[in-house]
Amino acid sequence: MLIFEKNMKNSTVTPIKKQGQIKSKPEWLRVRAPTSPEYHATRKLMRHHKLNTVCEEAACPNIGECWSKNHATVMILGSVCTRACAFCNVKTGKPDLLNPHEPEELARAVGGLGLKHMVITSVDRDDLSDGGAGHFAKCIQKVRATSPDTTIEVLTPDFRNKVNALEKVIDAKPDVYNHNLETVPRLYTSVRPGARYFHSLKLLNNVKQKDQSIFTKSGIMVGLGEEKSEIYQVMDDLRSADVDFITIGQYLQPTSRHHPIIRFMPPDEFNELERMAYAKGFLMVSASPLTRSSHHAGEDFAKLKVARAKRLNSPR
Repeated sequence: MLIFEKNMKNSTVTPIKKQGQIKSKPEWLRVRAPTSPEYHATRKLMRHHKLNTVCEEAACPNIGECWSKNHATVMILGSVCTRACAFCNVKTGKPDLLNPHEPEELARAVGGLGLKHMVITSVDRDDLSDGGAGHFAKCIQKVRATSPDTTIEVLTPDFRNKVNALEKVIDAKPDVYNHNLETVPRLYTSVRPGARYFHSLKLLNNVKQKDQSIFTKSGIMVGLGEEKSEIYQVMDDLRSADVDFITIGQYLQPTSRHHPIIRFMPPDEFNELERMAYAKGFLMVSASPLTRSSHHAGEDFAKLKVARAKRLNSPR
């Protein structure tokens, strides 16, 4: 059965497939399967250190590009999530036992890859008293001790109902603190039912309130049924929380059991969103069909530093 969505640009009606059917990707979203020697070397190193990566678990379309450059986003706290977001391909259920050696293994992998910038993310661990915040802090500390020149970006859960969890991560002083809103508030009950939009906004604002030196970052997906006006409101909300960097990418349905793709946004509309986000005051914007939270994270961090310095030095 087909349902229909009105195309806002030309007022034509286009068919949309319901959940259970996966729409074919348009040309601008097709990527080659990874085959490079560097890709296989990165994969081997992750297996050697018994590390999970969100690149694999979330079936990221950019894995071939990133791993060929020795860039990988490590997913700590196990491979099983305590939540079941409708967009996410990570397994959900009873989580793994916490690996106490993971921070040391992570530090060794960072040294093995020779990373200048790394990204640490995790599954949600609502079963832990601090949501895994202390483990994040240990990972940051171990990497700092063995690779002091490596800059560190964290992409954390929301630590909802976990007292003082956020402070543990902030005190470890990551260079970038990322927490994704994922979608517009109207769609939270169907897309991200275990989370609360305004709690996530408050978390991002609290990072800046506690340490102005840390860059803050957040991202959303498009194609889940949101309106343009709702995307603009999310931008305003993030700027009110003093967030520096926004990422906007196309949602891709992992399996027929996940939330359906309502629309593929064409590249020119991503360009429009990028212009609007910069106009609203973000230091950095990454908006494209293949944009993901950690895609080009190292290059973007360098640009963030330049943008901040330029803004601080500009006449008021």
